[in-house]
Amino acid sequence: MTDTASDLEAIEAERQRIRDTYLAPHETRPPSTARGIHHTALLSSNVERTVQFYQGVLEFPLTDIFENRDYAGSNHFFFDIGNNNLLAFFDFPGLDVGPYAEVLGGLHHIAISVAPERWAHLKDKLDAAGVEYLLESDVSIYFRDPDGARLELLADPLGEMYGKEVL
Repeated sequence: MTDTASDLEAIEAERQRIRDTYLAPHETRPPSTARGIHHTALLSSNVERTVQFYQGVLEFPLTDIFENRDYAGSNHFFFDIGNNNLLAFFDFPGLDVGPYAEVLGGLHHIAISVAPERWAHLKDKLDAAGVEYLLESDVSIYFRDPDGARLELLADPLGEMYGKEVL
């Protein structure tokens, strides 16, 4: 990790160059060609444990489960995370996919926006379930799901990050 002042100044200069080159002001930015994230798919080593965690602890309703078209005997299942967005999972029975690992180009974390009163309620449920977490800036809770994927519950509204508009 870089931590010298000159390294940090160089990083900020590069960040500013990228802003200047690519970041259009909101009022002149063209609309996205996308409608949103249909679903983000993760891996599950145990379907029932995953359902108990996401539906039971985090209160994201299970919306469907069916066989994965790409692997016979595998499940593809979905949870409602609001605004017509889904968090999906596959299990791969019989395959040794190994433990969760963060890699370049891979998943770092999924940030899910929840209303502040729901955030406090879910924090209490994480406590009751014995889930370890890191509290940041009084609006973010970082924790891992049963298979190690990192999640963030963020009390900021969609399109904001720590009080700054990012949309």
